[in-house]
Amino acid sequence: MTMHQRPLGRTGLNVTEIGYGAWGIGADMWKGAQDDQSLDALRRYIELGGNFIDTAMGYGSGHSERLVGQVAREHPGTLVATKISPKNMGWPAAPGTTADEAFPAEYITDMTRASLERLGLPSIDVQQLHVWNDAWLGQGDWQDAVTQLKRDGLIRAFGISINDHQPDNAVKAVEAGAVDSVQVIYNVFDQSPQDRLLDACLANGVGVIVRVALDEGSLTGTLTESTTFPDGDWRNGYFGGDRLTQLQPRLRAIEQDLGIRTDQLAETSLRFVLAHPAVSTVIVGMRSVRNVERNAALADGQGLAAEQVQRLHAHRWDRNWYRAD
Repeated sequence: MTMHQRPLGRTGLNVTEIGYGAWGIGADMWKGAQDDQSLDALRRYIELGGNFIDTAMGYGSGHSERLVGQVAREHPGTLVATKISPKNMGWPAAPGTTADEAFPAEYITDMTRASLERLGLPSIDVQQLHVWNDAWLGQGDWQDAVTQLKRDGLIRAFGISINDHQPDNAVKAVEAGAVDSVQVIYNVFDQSPQDRLLDACLANGVGVIVRVALDEGSLTGTLTESTTFPDGDWRNGYFGGDRLTQLQPRLRAIEQDLGIRTDQLAETSLRFVLAHPAVSTVIVGMRSVRNVERNAALADGQGLAAEQVQRLHAHRWDRNWYRAD
């Protein structure tokens, strides 16, 4: 099997439609990850033709980067994206925060070098800021650092990871040509990137890396009202209160409307995202070989039938479960 590739905007990099999201293997906020299983899953992803792994310095305090680097060094040609945590540790970026508080130039350079050391690689294919505020455009000296890192060959492309559920908060950066890629939450429930961001990316040749395409697991169909998560697992908050109960009728409505089974929800949800022409790759958290094999099979260039995409537009559900309220 060969996994279908798409261009990452105008970067010159071609990425497989299904990317590997390496947050879970950091083993801190997602409980239960075992390094040997994580390494097996990463290697299987590459064996099946996958070429794009997305990690961050904040995933297990660099633990994810070390595992990713180990496998990337074994398989030259693997593209690695990582992210710099904000210096002020403000998640997401608060409206009043300045660029200098979150990402001063010297800090960006130092953190990039530290990530390169953990990865054990000579350069990072896509370096990203882990939070973003469009007010930072033309503010501070962060763009100087990006320019210098590219000039020095330490990074190949530069992107931003957009605050949760705030796709419009990056449109200016896209239109100004300040970024090569954006990473954004986009799924059947959160279709807000379709409003402005995705069109802006298409028009400006900016690559789109989609995260949370399965809504942190809700669109897999495997979570029921009685699902529990390990102590300390961050999903206890995301699916707190009666949220798992709220979720069930939404899932049944999708199944009924599209005439699909519960076990087809995940595939349908991933194909929905891949059906949009602006999308370069969808990064999926895959901690087991079984999940890798199941998801990699979807990178076949097929997307989803236009009629089903149209039906799914009616299932948009605007909410923010990252907030405890």
